[in-house]
Amino acid sequence: MSQRVLITGGAGFIGSHLAEAFLRRGDAVAILDSFSDLYDPRIKRRNASDVCTAGGELFEADFCDQAAVAAVLDRFHPDVIIHLGACAGVIPSVRDPVLYATTNVVGTTVMLDAAVRAGVKRFILASSSSVYGNNRKVPFAEDDPVEEPISPYAATKRSCELLAHAFSHLHDLPVTALRFFTVFGPRQRPDLAIHLFMRKIARGEPITMYGDGSTSRDYTFIDDIIRGVLAALDDCGRHGAFRVYNLGGNQPVRLDDLIAAIETTLDREAAIVREPQRAGDVDRTYADLTRSRAELGFEPGTCLRDGLAAQWTWMQQAGVLA
Repeated sequence: MSQRVLITGGAGFIGSHLAEAFLRRGDAVAILDSFSDLYDPRIKRRNASDVCTAGGELFEADFCDQAAVAAVLDRFHPDVIIHLGACAGVIPSVRDPVLYATTNVVGTTVMLDAAVRAGVKRFILASSSSVYGNNRKVPFAEDDPVEEPISPYAATKRSCELLAHAFSHLHDLPVTALRFFTVFGPRQRPDLAIHLFMRKIARGEPITMYGDGSTSRDYTFIDDIIRGVLAALDDCGRHGAFRVYNLGGNQPVRLDDLIAAIETTLDREAAIVREPQRAGDVDRTYADLTRSRAELGFEPGTCLRDGLAAQWTWMQQAGVLA
């Protein structure tokens, strides 16, 4: 049965892929995006154009603006909201914590409140593996303590989860929070490591490695993330009104090994500048997928090598290396 899906941040990396996936399923899709300048808005406008060409609808608005959001919901009448919109990134949040708190926490509150007022049936919230901080236990499980975030970004994402729990409890709104572990693939944001490393290595420019290379991340290919989001939406409310899931690759990769894998993909050697590890960066991420596998049937299917090859092919074809 088709449904009406509103995706905030729908012109972004994950949002545009998700919008197209819903359209392929036969759902009616609208994306809400403010085209902020945290990275080049032209990239998001190209993504939005692709979504609209595929049959989606675009609303250009700030999801922190209550009146604007209410107007969008009144026009589109969504059954479902996928709230991906946010200020993303750990290090920028250290530089501008007020912007992150305003956009992420206030914006999520606006979207939850609007969802309740409009009678939205289900709400999916994009959270982040950063909420685990430097959790000593690995892999990270959804019921691990998450009271010690080490960046403003992580703190805002945990705050959003708590807000979502409160709204779910108060208004019987089924909410699922998805903790994404470092997502990569075609259309990846230009400020993220894999995109940045590939672009610089291709240009013969040096890349910066923060720390000694031993930090590790659980890289997750975009197609796997999209399958996880779709499964989470279809399951939303079946295991309680509020539920949290990890969506990760389940195979952490050291930073120095990632760089080596990118060198192999591009068949070029990287010139590496070494700098101290940055404040706010966690030492590692590692998703425990026990719950996601059991309840969502989630299983990452793309290995790092194949995912890097797909992203590199897209970067060459999309003209983002110039």
